[in-house]
Amino acid sequence: MSFEERAGETPARVSAAVFGRVQGVGFRWFVRDLAQDLGLVGWVCNRSDGAVELVAEGRPGQLEALVAELRRGPRGALVTRVDVVHGPATGTFADFAIRSGSHLGD
Repeated sequence: MSFEERAGETPARVSAAVFGRVQGVGFRWFVRDLAQDLGLVGWVCNRSDGAVELVAEGRPGQLEALVAELRRGPRGALVTRVDVVHGPATGTFADFAIRSGSHLGD
């Protein structure tokens, strides 16, 4: 049994797409650093349509903190919309990484 399960928190998953001026402003590094600080695992990448996409897994409270920060973004970003889908964690990630836009997902 994991620490989260012992603490009464089942790990969860958030998939998100962030729209606006979010490429060329350090958004992926912002997300990676924040996710690592929050103890989350997953990935972030730029999409060809100009959005930033990410998948994060971890404790629900930390995921909510991540989503709140996605809505603000780093200095220089202008976030106009964040689409979020919640789900159960898969447990397939060991860390939080920046991926190329051409990756094939999980």
